[in-house]
Amino acid sequence: MTSTARHEFEVAVVPLAGEYLYAAAKKLTRSHAEAEDLVQDTLVRAWRFWASFQRGTNIKAWLFTILRNTFINGYHRNGRARAFKLDISDQAAALGPAAALANSMSQPPEADDVVVARITAARIREALELLPRDFRLAVELADLEGLSYREIAELMECPIGTVMSRIYRGRKQLHALLLDHAREIGMVAEQAVGCAR
Repeated sequence: MTSTARHEFEVAVVPLAGEYLYAAAKKLTRSHAEAEDLVQDTLVRAWRFWASFQRGTNIKAWLFTILRNTFINGYHRNGRARAFKLDISDQAAALGPAAALANSMSQPPEADDVVVARITAARIREALELLPRDFRLAVELADLEGLSYREIAELMECPIGTVMSRIYRGRKQLHALLLDHAREIGMVAEQAVGCAR
């Protein structure tokens, strides 16, 4: 390709690799190292098909489609074991406990609260993993990434009605999977639990 195409690619695509693509890859792979590999593979494929990208269209959607297809075709199909790690645990490990406490403007949380928060985060991750892949991806894009139905439909290459159905059904399954835990930690009153069933 020409140096002009290379420059366009570097300006349009490379800045999205560090934050946008890595965040999406981390959600899919659940692993720092695998997310970096997936981003690298995505960039290689994006460069290979750069000539086919239609200027003026949504570049993030185009890149996410490449990333998702790369994941499905390689990483997901290979069935690699993925480690579950809390984002907060990764950050705390990088900073160290002393730095985290030194920079806090509030009182450190009680030990019981920390344990409950970690258990809750683990239960949510486990429940998300139990969802069918399309439901999980739709829920994560809507609830964690804050994307609109239209954006999710573009990324998942399906009608908006299908996106709405996947999000609704995914949330309903998550509710059922997490209801007992919510009752255990007092987030849901007994009467509300009875009404929800």
